[in-house]
Amino acid sequence: MTEARSAGLSAGPRGRRLLLELTREADPEVGRLMGDLSYNAALASGASITRFGWDEHGTPFTDTSRQPVPVDHTIDDLAARVRGVGTLDPEAGALEEALRRSVDAAAYWQPLDGDDLVAAEPAVRAALDEIGHGLAAHPSAAWWRRVRTPEQWAVEFDPIDDGAPFDPAAGAAAAWSVDTREEERRAAAERPVDPAANWSGTWWSFPTGAPASTGLLPSGVPAGIPMLEDGFGATRAVAVPVRGGGRTFEIVGADDWVELCRRHPLQATASRRHDWYRATGRDGGWLLPDWGAVAQEWDAVHLTAWAYLTAAGRAIEVDDGWASVIAGWGPDQTYWLGGRVREVEGPRVHLRADDVEDRIVWR
Repeated sequence: MTEARSAGLSAGPRGRRLLLELTREADPEVGRLMGDLSYNAALASGASITRFGWDEHGTPFTDTSRQPVPVDHTIDDLAARVRGVGTLDPEAGALEEALRRSVDAAAYWQPLDGDDLVAAEPAVRAALDEIGHGLAAHPSAAWWRRVRTPEQWAVEFDPIDDGAPFDPAAGAAAAWSVDTREEERRAAAERPVDPAANWSGTWWSFPTGAPASTGLLPSGVPAGIPMLEDGFGATRAVAVPVRGGGRTFEIVGADDWVELCRRHPLQATASRRHDWYRATGRDGGWLLPDWGAVAQEWDAVHLTAWAYLTAAGRAIEVDDGWASVIAGWGPDQTYWLGGRVREVEGPRVHLRADDVEDRIVWR
């Protein structure tokens, strides 16, 4: 596996969103400047959204006109305010919450939301990169670059009683390959070739049906519980202790994903074209790693948090005319491809989400 690229957190939309969340926490004025700029950016991207807030008299309002609003500041003004925050040095809880919010905002079947669009503006991106320089060396971020830990936890949300039996799903990767090829065949025959057509289908790039697990966050909670893309509001979860063996392919940066796509390519243009065009703005051929073929060499695939922050959600160029997207994964997530994972002795851990001073805390 290759080493992660030297690009900072601003290389990926989830990394930029993390930096933006931390910046707003450090300086509320950043959030104020973001508000109307974000709303206008979302409207320009085609989003149908409602604006709400408080006027200058403190009276709440709801605006359903879906018309751009006038602003008395520019992107450059916002970038200057971001830069004025200085080097970020968040406390552990704030860093974990910023990551949770970034993960929760991920969506691959629609354009980036207004905040992500503003964060991607070159001036804002440069300012975020400047103040976030060195954040990966923060003690509370040490786990971002770790390889798969021996201690792993599978997660079930809103469990019934103690949760379902753990299934190692030995044939899941092979079944995924068969199903994905069939979906691609049908999509090529039935779906429009215009990437902007109003069509949505399968957008994720993980091996559906294969068991997933994560290690523990510094807070002691399995990462797979709070770090859930497009979270659906679950407030209860059960963590299942598991262990796995064999060979693990480590994705520490975009180059490793490219390696998987080149060694085991599976064409997915017809089935992913519309969703990934909306998410990335790219029109072209799309590839996935053929997880059934990957399973012939590797027992598991692990995505580091660093790779998630710098590579997930963007178009990753593979070869001329071909690209791929890491979509639907979570930071520090491992997918087990060949069934070499089992639940181990020890109690399942039940957790509950609480809102503590505008932060979601799992206990």
